Amino acid sequence: MSVVVTGIGCVSAIGCDVEEHLQAFRAGRNGLGKISPFQSQLQVPVAEVKLSNEQLKSALSLSDHSIYSRTALLGMIASQQAFQDAKLSTNSLRIGVISSSSVGGMDLSELHYSEYVENPTKVRVRPFAHHDIGDHTEQICNYLQLSGFRTSISTACSSAANAIMLAARMIKQGRLDAVIAGGTDALCRFTLNGFNSLMILDSEPCRPFDESRAGLNLGEGAGYIVLQSEKTVADKSQIYCRLIGFANANDAFHQTASSPEGEGAFLAMKNALDRAGISPSEVDYINAHGTGTSNNDLSESTAIKRLFGENIPKFSSTKSFTGHTLGAAGGLEAIFSILSIKEKLIFPNLNFKTPIEQTKLIPVTEILENQAVKTVLSNSFGFGGNNASLIFQQYRHE
Repeated sequence: MSVVVTGIGCVSAIGCDVEEHLQAFRAGRNGLGKISPFQSQLQVPVAEVKLSNEQLKSALSLSDHSIYSRTALLGMIASQQAFQDAKLSTNSLRIGVISSSSVGGMDLSELHYSEYVENPTKVRVRPFAHHDIGDHTEQICNYLQLSGFRTSISTACSSAANAIMLAARMIKQGRLDAVIAGGTDALCRFTLNGFNSLMILDSEPCRPFDESRAGLNLGEGAGYIVLQSEKTVADKSQIYCRLIGFANANDAFHQTASSPEGEGAFLAMKNALDRAGISPSEVDYINAHGTGTSNNDLSESTAIKRLFGENIPKFSSTKSFTGHTLGAAGGLEAIFSILSIKEKLIFPNLNFKTPIEQTKLIPVTEILENQAVKTVLSNSFGFGGNNASLIFQQYRHE
């Protein structure tokens, strides 16, 4: 059973819809800036969505007095875009929602915890009900008025890619006709301080795959795609592409680091290719995980060289634009992979100058237009060695 993409929706530091993202990529404009959602002693760049919670509520026609985590608001914006783009019929299709996040409603919990510390007897309990990782998924379903299957996934930075994988499996098994799948995450103190404690935040704009790379820049955002069984799509012109391969592999090497040999990354990419039934030579572009950390970029590029040999496809990391959006990264970058096929372009890897000494790989550094992009590999690698790869391919109606 063929699984196709019929809708996409995204919000990040470089745009609040698909067109704004394309404009930012073409202009070479990243979304990095100073921390503003909360006070912090850390002076590092972050990629913040340029809308306040109040503005997000207004865009969604929600009451100013309603309580939502920022994670949920970002997710509602992007999933609504995907839902509307796909023109889904709730009357005739079994529609599911599989969403992911790493922080959940932690932004709300952090805010109200300080109130609790000051006066435990007067704390408002209601905001803490949104802390759970699954709350944002429920909020998305309620907003879109969907009452079918829903679940939440949290596997660190591979979360949204795993959500997309599960969605494809549910469709292939005949359990659902269509699924809104992806992820959402908001900036919060916990992740900022947590990554700082690991000493992998860069004080400058990140430089994925560069020898001088010094860490990542955290970001926030949401990205969702609508996956559908091809047989349920009446208007085939609505189809962006097919999802032909996907795989998850765990190298079980370390709690936060990838294995130096890139074993998990290699297995995820190879198994995705095997499931798709294609050879490495058929991949035209790799949207790499490319965080800008010393460990990830060496591990991932080692795995790419191992799999592709001397015939390395064009590759780049779009995190140099959006920052690392954690649980949303796999969703956003799936969309960028889909747009690469649709728009016939390859995105640039900003701030690159010098190849990593051990691998010598050179990413694309300027946007490439009018490219023959038919097959794209999208990588999302998470803490604990949870590695996921997706393969999208140009759709041809037979």
